[in-house]
Amino acid sequence: MEMKREQVKVFRLPFEKKVSCGILNDSYRWGNPLATSLEQFLWSEAFHVPLNKISEEGCVPLEFNSLREAMEKLAEEMSKLAWTLAGVLAGNLGHAGQSFTENCDGSTCFLRLNRYPPCPFSPEIFGLMPHTDSDFLTILYQDQVGGLQLMKDSKWVAVKPNPDALIVNIGDLFQAWSNDVYKSVKHKVVTNERVERYSIAYFMCPSYDSLIGSCRETSLYKQFTFGEFRRQVQEDVKKTGLKIGLPRFLL
Repeated sequence: MEMKREQVKVFRLPFEKKVSCGILNDSYRWGNPLATSLEQFLWSEAFHVPLNKISEEGCVPLEFNSLREAMEKLAEEMSKLAWTLAGVLAGNLGHAGQSFTENCDGSTCFLRLNRYPPCPFSPEIFGLMPHTDSDFLTILYQDQVGGLQLMKDSKWVAVKPNPDALIVNIGDLFQAWSNDVYKSVKHKVVTNERVERYSIAYFMCPSYDSLIGSCRETSLYKQFTFGEFRRQVQEDVKKTGLKIGLPRFLL
């Protein structure tokens, strides 16, 4: 896979260069610098890039032009798939997908390149803490290593890697819009003691001022904008170390 090869190359750069050279719109993230407990410590690194920044001059140095080309192709295909899936899921509830995705475009959606290095403290350390996604839809490609787990019936279930399949997660915004018909799945990533893991995620997000309504006249949630939701999540994480999410917006 072309994107996987380019992803591996950029993550193999020295840490100092990834942090300081401004590659991919200064989007490099590592671990959790704000962790105050072992549970909050993350054994991972990522580039979290807005789609509309990928093609901007200066976002990707010339030496990584092939990385930009691979990301542009992937972003285009992921966007098409996300819109198609959103339309089908909304249609199943008797609504057009455009009713809630019209404010999702290249300036609001993201690609995230993830790497989970071998962890000598595994399995005590998370690659990603248990959480739900704060978007409409997430489309994920994971490699053959595995490590993703989903919460099902109050138990953690490992997602078996399949190189020929993508994983699609419902996000918080879709759960609110569907009035809990679709559920935002809680998931986490566990580390591997011996092998590194790579994944690529596409996040379908609206603009921050987009109002998240409901497909039903009587909603379980008060109306809120995506910006309000994000600010509340960030405030909760800062105060408690944990995301609370949709329960904050129940009527």
